[in-house]
Amino acid sequence: MTKKRVMLVDNEEGLCRMMEAVLSDNGYQVSAFTRSFEAAESFQAGQWDLLVTDIKMPGMDGLELLQKVKQKDPAIPVIMVTAYATVEMSIQALRKGAYDMLTKPFEPEELLYRVKNALQHTRLMEENRELREELVGRFNFGNIIGASKALKEVLERVEKLAVRDTSVLITGESGTGKELIAQAIHYNSPRKEKKFVAINCGALPASLLESELFGYKKGAFTGAAENRRGLLETADGGTLFLDEVGNLPMTVQKTLLRFLQEQEFNRLGDPTPTKVDVRVLSATNADMKQAVKAGDFREDLFYRLNVVNINLPPLRERRDDIALIAAHFISLQNAKFGTHIKGLAHDAMEAAVDFSWPGNIRQLKNVIEACIAMESSDYITLPVLSQFIEVIPSEGGAEVAADEGDYSRALMRFETEYLRGLLRKNQGNVEAAAKEAGTNMATIYRKIKKYGIRKEEYNS
Repeated sequence: MTKKRVMLVDNEEGLCRMMEAVLSDNGYQVSAFTRSFEAAESFQAGQWDLLVTDIKMPGMDGLELLQKVKQKDPAIPVIMVTAYATVEMSIQALRKGAYDMLTKPFEPEELLYRVKNALQHTRLMEENRELREELVGRFNFGNIIGASKALKEVLERVEKLAVRDTSVLITGESGTGKELIAQAIHYNSPRKEKKFVAINCGALPASLLESELFGYKKGAFTGAAENRRGLLETADGGTLFLDEVGNLPMTVQKTLLRFLQEQEFNRLGDPTPTKVDVRVLSATNADMKQAVKAGDFREDLFYRLNVVNINLPPLRERRDDIALIAAHFISLQNAKFGTHIKGLAHDAMEAAVDFSWPGNIRQLKNVIEACIAMESSDYITLPVLSQFIEVIPSEGGAEVAADEGDYSRALMRFETEYLRGLLRKNQGNVEAAAKEAGTNMATIYRKIKKYGIRKEEYNS
């Protein structure tokens, strides 16, 4: 493990050497300075993990040194040491960026404790920064898998809406990735540094859902032993995502409508309004207009939530994306479990492209995970895949009905020869063949199946 690097600055040489010895004996890499000007000149961003400096020094005092160091490296923690600590001095030091104050005289154990805390704080701040960067990268539009026209149109809308602080209702069948789109909107918006808070409105009973969203005051109901913040307060400055919003009970709909209109609400049992700044995104797989007609959902709330609608197409309307999404999930599973599955065998890919995927992307993910657990070869084979989805048997060749005219037979012969030529030229590579033909892989696979062509015959 790399030693943490500490710069010590104190014009009192004896104390400086004592601190250096204490920290060095406890595994820190220490450089000590008795002149603040020399310390300021020696300091370079990235070379130090912590600065410990006296405040009262001749020439350049500790507060000046603090400012110069912070100009070079704003993130470095600084512990100020003084024998004359006052409230005013402490406030001044903290305003200028100091992390902690240490008053003389002090025991070695106290010095070690303060140094450890300062370095731990920095480590946590760095981890949080890295996590935010990872999340932003994870939900960048380029990392949502697919190349179909339908998905591109969705992402174009997402990109425009991310920067506009408006309510968005995301609709689509279960498993189409509605929460992923909501996260993409949040992490590409000006609110990305704040929290993304999600709740499934259909997973909780009405009474519990209300307290989860809005919080409650101590004594508001039996068991309310203390004040509690709700998810709206937790998401202050960020985004609240209401999944399956069509399941909101009427009592909660009324309170939520008021919040969307006034940006304030009341905790349960609290007459004082609470104001927060939250963007609300919502999603549903239900027919909201029908719910409004039936009186199950407030019309005014529906229009507040549905300022802009994003409708996600089901996977069966994105067949061009199935191969890409499957490859992505295979890669994730390989990384997670140390497996080495290379992909789907061509007949398994045919079956996957032809399947309707009623559970959409979520179902595809689960099927890939199950197949990898069961598969013993380098590729996911059709027999393994057929354990988890219904596979339509191949008809084993192309036949033209007797009453079909010459045009149908001619078209069949042309397509068969054209496909054979493409596969021969591209050595059985369907992706390359599709690219050359100016079409998509799903179309090539369907034609191969229709005409009973064996892709393996053209593999190099």
